[in-house]
Amino acid sequence: MVTNQFKNTITNEELLEKECDILIPAAISNQITARNADRIQARVVVEAANGPTTPEATDILTEKDVLLIPDVLASSGGVIVSYFEWVQNNQGYYWSEEEVEQNLHRKMVQSFHQVYETSSRYKTDMRTASYIAGTRKMAEAALFRGWV
Repeated sequence: MVTNQFKNTITNEELLEKECDILIPAAISNQITARNADRIQARVVVEAANGPTTPEATDILTEKDVLLIPDVLASSGGVIVSYFEWVQNNQGYYWSEEEVEQNLHRKMVQSFHQVYETSSRYKTDMRTASYIAGTRKMAEAALFRGWV
């Protein structure tokens, strides 16, 4: 809690429970738990931290029809750009900052749609859908390479 700097302060838990359209927990793990998930008023939760929502809280939010965009999807931009750097280094060419941003945007939007469609198809939460989509890609790659 921030104190002595402002006239009116609220606790971290009160902040999470404020009425809002989009909540972005971005600091620490286990911020949204079974203890407070039923008081989350946001319609969308975007996990910018690693593991800010416990599995029990994910179930509660899903039951409340809250769209939870899991950390594995929401915070994947840095990993994707690292992959772009690796590709450029291996192939000996250079993308402009604009090209990197365009490719990142395209990949993030494509990934979101893929996970959202998987969630709808299997009637599951977005976290589980992201695991299904990722596992499917790995299985397809293994089949393509003749590993299985």
